[in-house]
Amino acid sequence: MTAVEPATLAYYTQPDVMTGPGRHAALFSSLPHDVAALAAVTQGLIVHEYWAGAYGLTLSDADRATAHLRRAEDLLEHIVARDGRPLSVARDAAHRLVGNCRMYTVLLVAMLRFQGVPARARCGFARYFADGFGEDHWVCEYWDSAAGRWVLVDAQIDALQRGQLKIDFNLTDVPRDQFLVAGEVWRRYRTGQADPDRYGLSVIGEGGAWWVAGNLMRDAAALTNRELLPWDTWGAMPGPYQQIDEDLVSLFDRLAALTLHPDDSLDELRTLLRDDPRLAVPAQVHNELRRRDEPL
Repeated sequence: MTAVEPATLAYYTQPDVMTGPGRHAALFSSLPHDVAALAAVTQGLIVHEYWAGAYGLTLSDADRATAHLRRAEDLLEHIVARDGRPLSVARDAAHRLVGNCRMYTVLLVAMLRFQGVPARARCGFARYFADGFGEDHWVCEYWDSAAGRWVLVDAQIDALQRGQLKIDFNLTDVPRDQFLVAGEVWRRYRTGQADPDRYGLSVIGEGGAWWVAGNLMRDAAALTNRELLPWDTWGAMPGPYQQIDEDLVSLFDRLAALTLHPDDSLDELRTLLRDDPRLAVPAQVHNELRRRDEPL
């Protein structure tokens, strides 16, 4: 059992700008109160753009555009516009919203918070997609009150993906050595225990310390209830293969330490991300894929 301050659990129970269902809150009222069932609901609403072919889909640029949606309220708007049935009714793959791992995570976090369950998004690297490689990934972390601990849930991996990836562990309780939060990968890199080039996105052949640092900033932002897109950049986030200077290395060392123990350092983390312009999430971030600044 882990002791966590009630104020911390309350913080992760309240919906915020990215996880609030807004005008679509009523859609959550009839959902099951079970984490595995809720994960299955998200799988019936979303198809990952990189997995579309496995479901027999060929995506257009217009299909892929929904992957840029940030807010749960907007995700729900598009979902019901396509199919107005209850969210618990699984859509066929061709009528699901095209997204990515972050989208499943944000929707699951939104559902759990609506039900009064503390939950938060975590950005890091999964070790179950490609042998010997930590894949850029997002999962949900929720507070299991019965067990008295935070539990990782990968809402993206359905039966089809599980079979192709040959995953043999419980995806509603992902082992901590299978999904590493970005701060843990940064710590291992800094202590010589991990090669940062083995952490990134294997499908495009990219990785490195700059990628780990970027996910570290995204994870820190998510821990302060700002769940940005996987390709949003701001502040001190390094560009591709950019050398990280000593000042930033020190900053990322501190950030990694805080994100590894967020329950013990939430106030310090929130203050740092509020007051340090290198880390603070601005009103506009840069969407690297669209090559433009966008408001949050």
